[in-house]
Amino acid sequence: MNLAPRIATAEISDADLDHVSGGLAAGGSGGLFLETPIADVFAGLTAVVSTEGLVAGAGVHATSV
Repeated sequence: MNLAPRIATAEISDADLDHVSGGLAAGGSGGLFLETPIADVFAGLTAVVSTEGLVAGAGVHATSV
């Protein structure tokens, strides 16, 4: 006897699948590292755009030598 539960299946369209899996998105990132006699500085920028909206972030990190 098979004790596995029965699972109903259904067809799903490509558009519905895009919505479930997060849809279409594009992103980019960049960074800059600057080394000086006084300090090292790193700056970074990230951006992602999708059908849900835009997310952007930036950061700066400095260390003294």
